[in-house]
Amino acid sequence: MPRRAHPARLEPVSESKGIMPGLIKGLATTARTLTRHAHVEEYPDHRPELPARTRGVIALLAENCTSCMLCARECPDWCIYIDAHKESIPAATPGGRERQRNVLDRFAIDYSLCMYCGICVEVCPFDALFWSPQFEYAELDIMDLLHEKDRLQAWVETVPPPPAPDPNAGEVPEVAAQRAPARGPRVLGRAAPAGAGSASGGPAGGGPAAPRTAGKDRPARPGLARREPPGGEG
Repeated sequence: MPRRAHPARLEPVSESKGIMPGLIKGLATTARTLTRHAHVEEYPDHRPELPARTRGVIALLAENCTSCMLCARECPDWCIYIDAHKESIPAATPGGRERQRNVLDRFAIDYSLCMYCGICVEVCPFDALFWSPQFEYAELDIMDLLHEKDRLQAWVETVPPPPAPDPNAGEVPEVAAQRAPARGPRVLGRAAPAGAGSASGGPAGGGPAAPRTAGKDRPARPGLARREPPGGEG
């Protein structure tokens, strides 16, 4: 049976040897910090420069919203509230049919529940929601964090312009499809070459071939024997 090794014994350390080096290192760090200039931004007199992709608040462009409810359905926190109604649009031409469209009545986001995941911005098919670096919307009461459509629209002015595309990136598929040349009319059949009419059973001189017939009057292919039904012809 193998022998068990004894645990390592801890040597006693004197208090003077353990305290003094740590105290000296701490005082040295404090002395170095006192000689450095502290970079402090005097907020709110000096505004911080935030990156373009900062997730501060979600802004609403109400003109693009069609009340499809897609953002409210995909929100994992259910913090988006939308109310809309339908109205009829008269026909543009006489005898035409009236159309209906959704009119946005209410669009609110409860930022006390929002976890800033950005799913609503990503799934919006009409680019009605944008990220804004605005962060000054704190309230004293948590109930006041439910911001309505008017305030969400006011934040659209703080949305930064999109960054320029990378010159080394590939072309967007949608743009490439628009630049592609238009396709001509589709040809279902191929034209027979000149002089091939007699070889294919048609009249000489490349004229139109005789119509194909089915049944017993149809000529058999060369090299293939025609099979008769058993029992003779009925």
